[in-house]
Amino acid sequence: MILDILKNFLEKLDHYRDRFLFLFIKPYWPRKVLPNHLTYFRICIGLILTVLLFFFNIDNKTLIVSLFCLGVVTDLFDGSVARCLNKSTEFGAMLDPIADRILILPIAVYSLSESHKWLLLLLLLIEMVGALVSTFHKSKETDVKANIFGKTKMVLLSLVFIAILEAWPDTPSMFFIDIIWISLGFSILSIFARIIELNNKGYVKLKNI
Repeated sequence: MILDILKNFLEKLDHYRDRFLFLFIKPYWPRKVLPNHLTYFRICIGLILTVLLFFFNIDNKTLIVSLFCLGVVTDLFDGSVARCLNKSTEFGAMLDPIADRILILPIAVYSLSESHKWLLLLLLLIEMVGALVSTFHKSKETDVKANIFGKTKMVLLSLVFIAILEAWPDTPSMFFIDIIWISLGFSILSIFARIIELNNKGYVKLKNI
């Protein structure tokens, strides 16, 4: 099945990323800095960006891009640190996608609300559905691993919004918009994979799945 091939390919890439980061994490990572600390920090950055962009109308490109990139770096490392140092927790697994949304959504609204309203609306709706499905999944399973399609979506959105912010206030090029559409496809795959897992375990009943 094509979906399984894609899933296996992306998981291999994620595994190689972990192996590369472990080379730095094992000898150098400060043991007092836990993975959840990085996730908390990402939430704080997302909230700060929201306040700066929508309450104070700060348009300092260097400041906004720097904060966003710092948040993306925390997302790059928190899962790898947890796996490398055997510090994975159920709470961390639940908090990570929430932190991702808190970081990404204000930037999405800021950069897409003027020129790509329908794309922004669809992104918000899919994220809402994804959050509901993940919450239901978590209520049924105590051990919920990160979804590789959701990870891929976050990587694509992070990279494309860095590029869009760098070009701001110019209208985002269609290449970047196309990447966002592709990321929405991965979001849908992530939701679909969760639903399939719930169906296979008998938590929901779907015909012809």
